[in-house]
Amino acid sequence: MTFNNFAILLHKMYTLVMTIFEKMENLQNLLEKNPDDIQTRQEFAQLLLNNNFPEDALNQFLYIIKKEIFNSEIYYNLGITYEKLKDLEKAEESYKKAIELSNDNIDAIYNLGLVCIDRKEYEQGIGYFKKVIEADANDSNSYFSLAICYFKLKDYESAKINFLKTIELNNDDIYAHFYLGNTLKELNNNDAAKKEFYKVLQLSPDYSWAYYNLASIDYENGDIDSAVKNIEKTIELNPKDVDAYKIYLKILSKSGQYEKASLVAQNAIENCSEEGDLYYIYAQINKMQNMQENYISNMKKAIKYPNTLSVKAEMLKKELESFEKF
Repeated sequence: MTFNNFAILLHKMYTLVMTIFEKMENLQNLLEKNPDDIQTRQEFAQLLLNNNFPEDALNQFLYIIKKEIFNSEIYYNLGITYEKLKDLEKAEESYKKAIELSNDNIDAIYNLGLVCIDRKEYEQGIGYFKKVIEADANDSNSYFSLAICYFKLKDYESAKINFLKTIELNNDDIYAHFYLGNTLKELNNNDAAKKEFYKVLQLSPDYSWAYYNLASIDYENGDIDSAVKNIEKTIELNPKDVDAYKIYLKILSKSGQYEKASLVAQNAIENCSEEGDLYYIYAQINKMQNMQENYISNMKKAIKYPNTLSVKAEMLKKELESFEKF
């Protein structure tokens, strides 16, 4: 992009922002003159919601409801507002009220399903997404969300069917390809899974998790060179990917590359602070290098972070005590 094009883009963005704030100001002025102009207040609330002012939008929607305006769309937007404010209970209540007022409010039914996913109530979510699909058999988003529910319930065959349907309707859905890859991996079909992860990278070359999953499959299959290539790309794109570092450190340690492993561990700890497993792995590398003081130091640091250890801290304490006796 040239400087002139960048300047034009900035000017357009500035103009858009100014237009939005000018519109907000105009609506506010109208409401000051006539507070009970419900249509204007609804427009103002919607503008606030769309531009990420959920607290202000909430006040406007609640004002409308206090005036006993029972409108399905208002309750639907109130539900969105509560979701943005992370109040899932009130979001659920609002969506249910929207559906009570209008059984064909498909958007409210769909969003109610999303609330169920957020609350890990996957079986209930399945019911809502199926209702949306009954109304619109070509709604790819509902097939995707339905597949996510099945995936979370570890019903991988059902998840696979619905991810495939999502892709049939929208072949450019990156997340559908990504989750289908994960589903196929769970079904022990690594070759098919790799095809999906490569499709993700075709659509989005910087998608670090696709590289991670390819590396994970390569590592399982014993293709170490490819695993290293993909894991290094993962870390390049996402320097805070703890799991990527763990695989990389396992590969380096098993191949006896302790010096390089030590450097990678230091880099991992710097980028992923308070990660018990990384300190523990680093301590094991120190042990292989006969660096006793570093081993003891990193074991003690690992024990400080029991919540991020994949083994019990008590086991580490016993290991450290045994080592110090000798």
